[in-house]
Parts: sequence; C-alpha cells; structure tokens
Amino acid sequence: MREWIVGRNPVYEVLRARQRQVFKVQIAAGVQPSSRLNEITVLAKERHIPVESVPRQALDKLDEHHQGVAVEASAYHYRAVQDILEIASQPGKPALILVLDMIQNPQNLGTLLRSAEALGVDGVIMPLARTAGVTPAVVHASSGASEHVLVAQANLAQAIESLKEAGVWILGLEAGQGSRSIEQVDLTIPLAWVVGNEGEGMRALVKKSCDLLVSLPMSGKVDSFNAAVAGSMALFHTVMLRRMKTM
Repeated sequence: MREWIVGRNPVYEVLRARQRQVFKVQIAAGVQPSSRLNEITVLAKERHIPVESVPRQALDKLDEHHQGVAVEASAYHYRAVQDILEIASQPGKPALILVLDMIQNPQNLGTLLRSAEALGVDGVIMPLARTAGVTPAVVHASSGASEHVLVAQANLAQAIESLKEAGVWILGLEAGQGSRSIEQVDLTIPLAWVVGNEGEGMRALVKKSCDLLVSLPMSGKVDSFNAAVAGSMALFHTVMLRRMKTM
C-alpha cells in the first residue's frame, strides 16, 4: 500500500527515519528554495529516490498544506508490543510508555506522538480498531515526529497485561473522583500512561486494568484538559521529575 505525505518537515522526517520504502519525491515547480527543501533533495539522492518537478496544481490535489513538496511512500509500519517492551527494559532509565484508548482525532494523535518522541517515550500502544491510525494526516500533525516513534496496535487489555507482567505500572489519566493527584504519585517507577478517548475517556475495561487513576491539577473553571494536552503534560511531568531525581 502506498500513500502520499506532504509538508517540508514531514517529508524530511520520512526520508531521515528510513522506516518506509520511498518511491519518489515531488517538488512544486518554481517553489522558493529553502534549506529544508535542499536537505530533502540531498537525502533523496543519497537513497537514489527520484525527485520530480511537478506543477503546483498536482500537489494541490494531494493536500493544500503541501508547502511545495510531497513524498510517495509505503504505509506506516506498526511494531509489536514486545518490540516496545524490549526497548523499555533496557538499562539506564525506567520504562515510559504511552497507551492510547481510542483517540480518534488525527490532530490529537499527531500531537501525542510528537510529544512522545520529544520526551523519549519508549513506545505507544493503541487499539486495533475504532481509533485514528498513523495516516498521512497524523504524520503531518506530528510534523514528522511519528516516523521516529514505535507504535503498536494491539488488544489493549492483553497489551496492558503484558506490560504488568514486565513490571510496568499502569497509570490512567482520569479527572474524576477516586483519582490521585499526579503530585502524590511516584513517577520514577517503570510506568505507562493511559489516555482515554476525547469525549468518553477510558473504556470501563481499560480503566479497571489501571493500577492507579491519576489527575492533573487544575485551577480554572474548565473541568478537564484536551486529551492531547493532558497526555503531553503527564509525559512532561514524568520526564522532568525523573531528571530532578537524578540531579
């Protein structure tokens, strides 16, 4: 299966990550030269990938946000949960995994994958169905960061059980009663954060599988954060606390 990915940073990261088979790069005729476009051309030539000059209208038909460049590549390659566990079990730092329960908005998924990559998450696990996948829209929303993240699709109940067997604690982001404030939780242990659906939160079975339900502190009048913001904040808080503990 082939797909088109557009945008200068997404195209650059597809080429740089070398996770996909790339068939060709197209650049709009007359586009203003830039350092990023030059880097894209250099990477393509290094891999002997054809670089074509095409009318801008050809890229407009793919996506209006193409920024003058597009790449035709194979579909995203999902990994196995075991691949993520192997990375997470390496010595040097406790596991940090992100579990996404039916995140359906591509922009939210892209944001979460970008945060996960930037903060050094070992991998991301999401359901097999009823969820956004790593589509070209998600690659674009993540500014290409998704190309550097291990993402697995799995039965979440089984995946969470595998994480527990590997000594990973499961923390579910939940703003309701019965949740413990993130300030009261030891985040230096091997853990996985679970982020629920944008509207309904975690499904009952997934919530029941969590070792702890954890809330983020809020002082305003709005009763909850956006799913992507909440997940990103939890990851950031975890990483910063771990760094402080090692200083």
